[in-house]
Amino acid sequence: MTNDGGNGGVKDDAPDGPDAPAATDEETGLAPVDGTPVAPASAEEVAALRRELDALREQLLRRRADFENFRKRVERDRTQAGVDAQAALLQALIPSLDNLDRALAADVTGESLRQGVELIRREIQATLEAQGISVDDPVGRHFDPETHQALSHEPASGVEDGTVLEVFGKGYSFKGRLLRPALVKVAKGKTQATSADADDPEAIH
Repeated sequence: MTNDGGNGGVKDDAPDGPDAPAATDEETGLAPVDGTPVAPASAEEVAALRRELDALREQLLRRRADFENFRKRVERDRTQAGVDAQAALLQALIPSLDNLDRALAADVTGESLRQGVELIRREIQATLEAQGISVDDPVGRHFDPETHQALSHEPASGVEDGTVLEVFGKGYSFKGRLLRPALVKVAKGKTQATSADADDPEAIH
């Protein structure tokens, strides 16, 4: 401290102006953030931040509960859709069952019975096709190992090797998915057929 002779006042030795040293954080109560002094948060600001945090936490819990409810609803709807599809298929088959009952109750034989059975078969096949079932009757076509299963091989003159000669059971697919391959007899040359039958003693002829 120096004494000012002119007015008798006391003058601080620390220089003023642009050359004066910056006050420390302890002196100002400010904390530097990225080089910029920031005042400490007040109690009100801290309380506001806590309220905002609680609100965000509550919002997150609500969103989580909403998502869980949505997942359960989707699963329930998917299960119900499967039940509805099965019910629709069974319902569509009821008229065919009625016709079978009538055929069994009627005192008919011969051609009339055959016509009734054919009618019922056509109804059932139409119902299955309406549900997306496709039927494969490959007689006369070339054997396809992807969609056909050969139960036997037989020499056939005038028929190209690999041609399907007979179908023991038609193939069925559902919307592109193979449910059952067509069970067939396939034409082969005499030598090839003999060799194949020797390897497969249970082959059907």
